[in-house]
Amino acid sequence: MPAVRIRRRKSVALASAAVLAGLAVPALTPATAGASGTAHEAPAHEAPAAQARVAAVAAYADYYEGAEGKTGEALKSALHSIVSDQTKLSYSAVWNALKETDEDPSNSGNVILLYSGASRSKSLNGGDVGDWNREHVWAKSHGDFGTSTGPGTDIHHLRPSDVQVNSIRGNKDFDNGGSAVTNGGGSLTDSDSFEPRDAVKGDVARMILYMAVRYEGTDGWPDLEPNNSVSNGSAPYIGKLSVLKEWHEQDPPDSFEQRRNDVIFESYQHNRNPFIDHPEWVEAIW
Repeated sequence: MPAVRIRRRKSVALASAAVLAGLAVPALTPATAGASGTAHEAPAHEAPAAQARVAAVAAYADYYEGAEGKTGEALKSALHSIVSDQTKLSYSAVWNALKETDEDPSNSGNVILLYSGASRSKSLNGGDVGDWNREHVWAKSHGDFGTSTGPGTDIHHLRPSDVQVNSIRGNKDFDNGGSAVTNGGGSLTDSDSFEPRDAVKGDVARMILYMAVRYEGTDGWPDLEPNNSVSNGSAPYIGKLSVLKEWHEQDPPDSFEQRRNDVIFESYQHNRNPFIDHPEWVEAIW
């Protein structure tokens, strides 16, 4: 296993370089019918994301080798085998990890809070009003895994959140609608669901789907699965899948989410969220 991990980490190190290189090169599209033989530049606002995605897919091919050419349950099973090769953190270690994974790119002394979008001092981690704490995006009561090492400490779905906003979200499933959450950055909630702000809807969806692939009931933890319901209670399910898929399409991975995936891989868990690297795999499985 050590040899495999070294190989995979080299692959992603190359990916980072490839992405940075890609950002400096104009994106090209095939020549249109009837045009001269030269290629044309894509619109400027599309070029960086398109180039970064092409570079990333090529560079991560080694990591995802076992998933190539698969769909449906075969793809889900292959991804489970890949991402289950990880280093596990203690719950106390999550504090420092989140200070790096969710660092404000404009202020290295702060983290960005998931639901509100606010930038808050890294030192204000705790449980008081005005602090930020560790939000389990897959609510830990949905499967009753608590904060024990495993799904309860997997930083692919743990994010900094304002203490009060986190309390309002509680263990609600995800769905559209509701009334505005105080200091929630545009998030909404009702009696049985929570809708995050638009800028992180896709992030939430991809974190939920990562958990469904990573925890399949084979290593002493519950088999976590998305469904199309709300009020799932303590069952190891979370909804709504149809809405999460819509959010995934509406809010594709951005640079913050991609960097977060890289930091988790390189410095902490040494595994990746495949739906950030390959957004098309969501539809291929679900």
